[in-house]
Amino acid sequence: MSELTITLLRLGYLVLLWVFVLAAIGVLRRDLYGTRIVNRVLRRGGQSAPAAPRPAPPVATEGRSQPFPKREVMPRRLVVTAGPLRGTTLPLGSSAILIGRAPSCTLVLDDDYSSQRHARVFPQDGEWYVEDLGSTNGTFLGREKVEQPTAVRAGAQIKVGQSILELQR
Repeated sequence: MSELTITLLRLGYLVLLWVFVLAAIGVLRRDLYGTRIVNRVLRRGGQSAPAAPRPAPPVATEGRSQPFPKREVMPRRLVVTAGPLRGTTLPLGSSAILIGRAPSCTLVLDDDYSSQRHARVFPQDGEWYVEDLGSTNGTFLGREKVEQPTAVRAGAQIKVGQSILELQR
């Protein structure tokens, strides 16, 4: 073999080695720092979406001394407010949301303190409920441990492992 061929082979192996090293560093970085959370609320031009206008409070009319009673609005999303997946949002529909470490769960937690199938959030009779699925460390609604399916109001905090979830409107 000529000297030029040997030099080109050495350079090729060197490039291949650096590609391998950079790929290994990328894997380690993702493992250490987790998933990057991207704010998807941005509009054209890089500006964030304006806040929705607040409705005016009801005005008392004649014959009424009290304002109209507030109607309870159903939550529309499940938001992770604390923990490794902070900022993750799931839309609430008509089906249950399974929470745990198993890949088959709707919300997969990368958390040593959560079970494979830890908890379930589901709708029933116009309300949302949380149910612990026999997890080792338990599921908490506020500071109370969930022993049976329990109704969840919008804004209440659900603690699963190291993550805190909240139903929001």
